[in-house]
Amino acid sequence: MTLVAGVDSSTQSCKVVVRDLDTGAVVRSGKAPHPEGTSVDPAAWWEALLTAIEAAGGLADVAAISIGGQQHGMVALDSDGRVIRDALLWNDTRSAGAANDLIEEFGAAALAERTGLVPVPSFTSTKLRWLRDAEPDNAARVAAVALPHDWLTWRLRGYGPDGAPLGPVLEELATDRSDVSGTGYWSPSTGEYDRELLVASLGHDAILPRVLGPGEAAGRGALGVDAGLADVVVGPGAGDNAGAALGLGAAEGDVVISIGTSGTVFGVAPVAARDVSGAVAGFADASGEFLPLVATLNAARVLDSFVRILGVTHDELGRLALDAEPGAGGVVLVPYFEGERTPNLPDATASLTGLTLASTTRENLARAAIEGMLCALADGLDAVRAQGLEPRRLLLVGGAAQNPAVQAIAAQVFDAPVEIPEPAEYVALGGAVQAAWALTGSRPAWEVSIVAAPGVDTRPEIRAAYRAATSAYGS
Repeated sequence: MTLVAGVDSSTQSCKVVVRDLDTGAVVRSGKAPHPEGTSVDPAAWWEALLTAIEAAGGLADVAAISIGGQQHGMVALDSDGRVIRDALLWNDTRSAGAANDLIEEFGAAALAERTGLVPVPSFTSTKLRWLRDAEPDNAARVAAVALPHDWLTWRLRGYGPDGAPLGPVLEELATDRSDVSGTGYWSPSTGEYDRELLVASLGHDAILPRVLGPGEAAGRGALGVDAGLADVVVGPGAGDNAGAALGLGAAEGDVVISIGTSGTVFGVAPVAARDVSGAVAGFADASGEFLPLVATLNAARVLDSFVRILGVTHDELGRLALDAEPGAGGVVLVPYFEGERTPNLPDATASLTGLTLASTTRENLARAAIEGMLCALADGLDAVRAQGLEPRRLLLVGGAAQNPAVQAIAAQVFDAPVEIPEPAEYVALGGAVQAAWALTGSRPAWEVSIVAAPGVDTRPEIRAAYRAATSAYGS
């Protein structure tokens, strides 16, 4: 049996899955936690990767491995390959002012045309600009800039400072088009770095990882784990959303709707998105196409809040919601509890409207919570559609997607077929797809099990009521 491994180095933890090359079946897995916070020493990720690999049975019998990971994080290295300061993660917002500065200097339209992005604090370019302005001495020491999965791949292959087997060869840093497309200084359209934007961000030029194509190996050998692992093929890696798309087997016309703490809507498209409003990020994917993406701030936490208010479990919330009629008796939740990113309303708060003595029931409140959460994601789907992506099916993932009420109501809120894949670590599974691709030269066609597929039952009145409620926000 030939085995391949995939890694998900996420914000919260590191997961490793080992799959059978022939069938795609998961043979074994391992996991290790990451520290909390938005500014983290990358050494913690490396230790977690080693721990997770060991928990997954090691790599002695593994032919290839590839690392997916959280996007956008800034790993700044000096000329000796040392990490200069803690990495700023995607969810570190201290660079909000830097994002505005870049937009003022270059213009939103020009940046969208050049990089597919309008800067927000998530993106690497804004973090480098913050470093330039807030910590100029550290910025001046930067010889190379890597993303989290780039740095881990480099270390896995045996490169790094202070006694690493192959030493601090910064030119051996490698990334892939999906993750580099979230930096703000790379063009998905041309496939080239935009050095002017890098210099405007950091203050000077620096070594950047070479960009690998789909299925292209970063190298051979996992010498950072064991000197005896010289023949392991190391794949290109990917950003987390692109890795999940690979793990799900997503193809052109597939749109993934992920209901996590926050929400994401992204799909595989043949052309790059250029949204001047910044609502849609024009990322590349890990298969050679593109991955327009919308992020919302309020998703599963909306349901968590109503579970707490109503004093029920998530299953009980779902049962209450299904006992109400579509439209929740006129009760509408606009779920901007933490402000919102799509639409861009950072200071907004949630609202609950349409309450009467007759409509204020536990059932209607439960249903309004689910409808409101899904309508906000449907707004994201509309934004992706406006960039030319017409979905043939929607893949609903995340813990909340397993709730039967969420599945049934999704079929009423969305106007495209909804499918719910079985719960799985899809970013790590996508890493294993990359590993197999780099090993064999072809993308595997492993089956993904679908556990539910509610028939399309679109109720336009649900979204019409939601749009009327959001009109008060000027969106």
